[in-house]
Amino acid sequence: MAQPKYDRKTQDVGNIIGMEHVNVTVPDQELALRFYISGLGLTRDPYMMVGPENMWVNVGEQQFHLPTRDPQVLTGCIGLVVTDLDALQRRLTRLEDKLTGTAFGWKARKDYVEVTCPWGNQIRCHAPGPEFGDISLGMPYVEVSVKPRTARGIADFYRTVMHAPATVVKDGQGTMAQVGMGCSQVLRFRETDQPLPEYDGHHIAVYVADFSSPHAVLKRQKLITEESNDYQYRFQAIVNPKTGKLLCELEHEVRSLYHPMYGRELVNRNSAQNIFAYARGRDAFVQ
Repeated sequence: MAQPKYDRKTQDVGNIIGMEHVNVTVPDQELALRFYISGLGLTRDPYMMVGPENMWVNVGEQQFHLPTRDPQVLTGCIGLVVTDLDALQRRLTRLEDKLTGTAFGWKARKDYVEVTCPWGNQIRCHAPGPEFGDISLGMPYVEVSVKPRTARGIADFYRTVMHAPATVVKDGQGTMAQVGMGCSQVLRFRETDQPLPEYDGHHIAVYVADFSSPHAVLKRQKLITEESNDYQYRFQAIVNPKTGKLLCELEHEVRSLYHPMYGRELVNRNSAQNIFAYARGRDAFVQ
């Protein structure tokens, strides 16, 4: 009997185990609460950052971090998987009058719902599907807009410095670098001819298995921006690993697997629950 053949490479996971959160600052926590919780149907973390100075918003196993300061806008978009796009659209419709005068808006596309937060961040909400692995609620991708002819160098940076699988992909929208993070997440850098705003300091947080090797390279190239503690450091500049030329900026909060929050179980509510159609025992979201 013939032995089955398997492509073992499909089961490889690179050095970046996962993207844990996106951090963008917001000037008004009440508006943020209306948008992220009432509108998107997400869950405020009940244990951490419960005051007016910051809000952590749970999205499955990922988070938004929303400190109170002048607004930051990620140049690109953030991809979410939510359980019910029809229910999402009903919530967004109810929100329209409450967010008049802000940048808030939304539009149903063929395969997703495109949403703009009150300060201009673009969020694409998808239904669960095979392209997102087993994610039924979460943040499968972040897409950053970058200058033309930078995708190849960015992919090289993540392969050689961060030891993450990275490829250059061409699709109907152009060229992008795509970086694998864990089993079901990607970080994309899409080339655009449009003028790009100055980087404003928003950041992502990632967990890595090999914590020291990327640090050694980044330190040698003087790219470390913060030595946070034993289990965390930060860098911002993404450079061509051969020439050192700056390609784009995106602060990375790099965490080791010894970080005390690695693997923390996040609370997620069932956004379908309400006082008019309450189902006993179904308050929590079940993955």
